[in-house]
Amino acid sequence: GLARSVSERMGLKLVLVSAGDPAEKIPGAIGFENLIRNAGERPADFSLNPAEDMAVLLYTGGTTGTPKGTILTHRNIVANTMQFAQWYSFRQGDETCICAIPMSHSGGMSGVMNVPIYAAATMIVFRKFVAEKVAQAINKYSATRFFGVPTMYVAILNNKDARACNMSSLKACRTNAAPLPVAVKHDFDKLVGKEVLVEGYGLTETSPLTHANPVKKARAGSIGIPLPDTDAKIIDLETGEDLPVNCEGELVIRGPQVMKGYLNRPEATDRAMAGGWFHTGDVARMDEEGYFFIVDRLKDMINSGGYKVWPREVEEVLYTHPKVRLAMVIGVPDDYFGETVKAYIVPKDDAVGSITQEEIISFCKERIARYKAPRIVEFRDSLPISPQGKVLRRVMKEEAKAELRSGKGNCDVSA
Repeated sequence: GLARSVSERMGLKLVLVSAGDPAEKIPGAIGFENLIRNAGERPADFSLNPAEDMAVLLYTGGTTGTPKGTILTHRNIVANTMQFAQWYSFRQGDETCICAIPMSHSGGMSGVMNVPIYAAATMIVFRKFVAEKVAQAINKYSATRFFGVPTMYVAILNNKDARACNMSSLKACRTNAAPLPVAVKHDFDKLVGKEVLVEGYGLTETSPLTHANPVKKARAGSIGIPLPDTDAKIIDLETGEDLPVNCEGELVIRGPQVMKGYLNRPEATDRAMAGGWFHTGDVARMDEEGYFFIVDRLKDMINSGGYKVWPREVEEVLYTHPKVRLAMVIGVPDDYFGETVKAYIVPKDDAVGSITQEEIISFCKERIARYKAPRIVEFRDSLPISPQGKVLRRVMKEEAKAELRSGKGNCDVSA
């Protein structure tokens, strides 16, 4: 299984697993309970270099490519925990946090586990996110913090039992695993009765948080400004030169939360850390006041007949349609344009069967340039979502390519 594969690839000396887990059969594995039961009275002597020694190895999500093992040091983890807690003004011993995303990935480990522990907060932990259960817990325990992903806020907005709950105790809600549609922020703030939902930004390689919006001065559509001790700038995609405000280029970052490197991937590490800055692979811009805006993933750009189309821009429009619950846009091969824009839509419950491809395409053409509007629309009951709540764009790209190879691809219905 996965545990054995990781153990062999990394040459682990000790593997800790839950009691009764099949992974206990791996050579060198020991159940956590047995380890505690047989532990000595004093811990073994050890030496530690916080700036160099690995604290945790997290694999990138693989939403856009092959996952890579990211080496985060003790300094990385501690720095980002303190940055996070200070930025969101956690009051020591006086917060109640809803913990509903997996703690096994960077966002959950930091924002849902490390920060509440650091702040001595009460933690309401869910094994699985269920919209109405989370909303009910916010009401019951007067929760002050909820850090989720955009799909969670969408689920709450589309669940009548969740919408009926009083969530006015919330002081701050954050999301940064995926782009937060402006319409979702607006509707969630309206539901709570005040501005609480803000977008931030981070990656596995940055422990993860690098940018965040001030709760009281949030800008819709922006990931905010760099955290304390964090430098960020926009560079030209071809020359690598620094760009002025409001110019689109690659976002690069440096700070105490930036990883040491990728495990056993020296060339990938060198590319990512060229010039002493971490290259995010995200296209962004910065305005005159230092707020950053993500345009899209560099790898996700659609080249349609020589025109650049960024999926996020199209998705922002789709989320304003009253019948759309979830939306995702990809580029698919096209004999004439090279690539064309395809939208996957999950309709709201009361719109199933009544929403049409032509309606969606026409809606987009009225709001963005015609070449950016989807030429193909496919309706789905659901979209593939990772355990962290991210819509897996890569999976849909692979599926679309497979359909085209088999001759089952969707037809272009646009005029």
